[in-house]
Amino acid sequence: MKVIRFFLKSGLFLFVSFIVVIIGLYTYAFVSPKLELKTAGQYYIYDGKDELMYQGSRSSKWVDLDEINYNLVDAVISIEDKNFYNHHGFDYLRIAKAMYLNIKHKRITQGASTISQQYVKNIYLDFNSTWARKIEEAFLTLELEVHYSKDEILEGYLNTINYGQGNFGIANASRYYFNKEPIDLTLEEALILAGIPNSPENYNPVANYDLAIKRAKIVGESMVNNDKLTQEELESLFQKEIPIHGRASEENLDMLMYYQDAVIQELKAIKTIPDALIQNGGIKIYTYLDLDAQKILEQNIIKHLGNTDLQSASVIVDPNTGGVIALSGGVKYSKSQYNRATQASRQVGSAMKPFLYYGALEEGMTSSSTFNSQYTTFTLSSGNSYAPKNYGSIYANKPITMAEAIAVSDNVYAVKTNMFLGPEKLVETAGRVGIKAELSPVASLALGTGGMSVLDLARGYNTFATGGYKKEVSLIRRVEDSEGNVIYQNKEKSDLVLNVNYTYILNELLTGTTNIQFKDYANPTALVIASQLSRKYAIKTGTTTSDYWIAGYNPDILMVTWVGYDDNHDVETKYSSLSKKIWADTVEAIVKEKEPKWYDTPDKVVGVVLDAVSGKPTTNTSKATLFYYVKGTEDSINNVEYVFKDEDEED
Repeated sequence: MKVIRFFLKSGLFLFVSFIVVIIGLYTYAFVSPKLELKTAGQYYIYDGKDELMYQGSRSSKWVDLDEINYNLVDAVISIEDKNFYNHHGFDYLRIAKAMYLNIKHKRITQGASTISQQYVKNIYLDFNSTWARKIEEAFLTLELEVHYSKDEILEGYLNTINYGQGNFGIANASRYYFNKEPIDLTLEEALILAGIPNSPENYNPVANYDLAIKRAKIVGESMVNNDKLTQEELESLFQKEIPIHGRASEENLDMLMYYQDAVIQELKAIKTIPDALIQNGGIKIYTYLDLDAQKILEQNIIKHLGNTDLQSASVIVDPNTGGVIALSGGVKYSKSQYNRATQASRQVGSAMKPFLYYGALEEGMTSSSTFNSQYTTFTLSSGNSYAPKNYGSIYANKPITMAEAIAVSDNVYAVKTNMFLGPEKLVETAGRVGIKAELSPVASLALGTGGMSVLDLARGYNTFATGGYKKEVSLIRRVEDSEGNVIYQNKEKSDLVLNVNYTYILNELLTGTTNIQFKDYANPTALVIASQLSRKYAIKTGTTTSDYWIAGYNPDILMVTWVGYDDNHDVETKYSSLSKKIWADTVEAIVKEKEPKWYDTPDKVVGVVLDAVSGKPTTNTSKATLFYYVKGTEDSINNVEYVFKDEDEED
């Protein structure tokens, strides 16, 4: 009996404590400042021409609840939160049921989010499933419930929810799918729309009509269960095909949403703009977006990856301003909102090498400095051995120049250079040009084993594209409050962080990746797109088993592209050229109306005609190309090969 009384008292104590805590939380929520709804999270985003391209809390128009067909309202409540008008933000019985089922099946089979919780997430929070985010969601839900009526909450929810195909809010969705105002929807149309938010990429009728109808019937069954519809009425529906007004189109610019998300991410990182001002909304954000460039980028991603399961991310920058004029974080935003351009950290492979070779030039090496390209095992200071391999295990088995090593992306040469300089030099150079990723000074870093985002790599390359000036790569030009007062201005500051002579030489070296003169034991790595290019570009590719990169630029444009799988499994070799084709088609289309530009040769730099492969003077014009040197160092053409004491080279 004592044990029973103990458990009864403990249970009573826990129950009373729970009630006290709940009352305390609701009291705290009540005395907290009232949340703003119609302006909460509401932004006005403008492109580079100051033209409005996005407006609202992911919705361009707010409609009142009494302007929405009652069938849709009943359908949404029935399928999403049948106890909406009876709970105070959280459906505790539903939570308990979901926990039981999830434990029983040992996986997440059912959720328990209420309409209030979903609404809070839509307008205030990101989609990261962290405990901190969930706790914040809970507090905001309480504040929402104590300050607003159920009708006001439901109205806000319907005006912000994702209905697929880039449509947020019931007004957009109703017009896009059925060319109607929300009040004029039929019962069948209301059921279709109510079913979409559960999986916008799958249940919208443009992407999958049959699946959308199947989902709509499930919504109808939930209405029958809630006495909002009779079984006979449900069975009479969907006897004929429902006309759908909207159509999938490249003009929809689905990937533009990645740009918009990146803008909001950058906005929240600007320390001079108070969080309260961002949450209150109504602010105007002026970006560097070029809608024509964005359209071209999206068309080429769809063109080259549309029939594959591959993902892709790209960032396009105007080196003159550091402004991001186009960005894509994935192939289809309506299917995945994860922004691979800003959030994913991937190994960059040989795309890391330009930072290595700039450091080498700075430390006295030249375009014709040679190392032996041969299978090599290095003994590291830790006592471990390291044996990098060339792509396809193909080696020159002879001394090669830096120029050829860059053109064909020789890994052995790169590691030898990194060991010769000391890996700390590469880390220092990467940091100096603006890369923010934390990199470890190890031998393999020369081959891009350090991870970074597409945007971060673009940040580093942009310093080469500007001729040595570091600019902060940004999406936002300026921000104004609701009254037009400027509260943030990107100053487009430039800092000369690199030697202009070595930067010019490196930029020239990177043109070798499309120069057939360097065809030797391996092909130049971007030779496959050389015929597509109408002007001069500095280009470097990067390859791992699961990543294909290309970064290239000239004074007018910089573009970095990644192609791979989210789960890091190996990319089939048949797809190896896709990132290059996306890059070439996109860049060429964007700059086609511009006069070709290249960098002015610095006064202290001289060009010498040499044999591309040997790096020696030649009279054979078919193999000749220009090697560049800082004046006075061209005598190094006949330098002896660098040799390591701690290497074991094998034939």
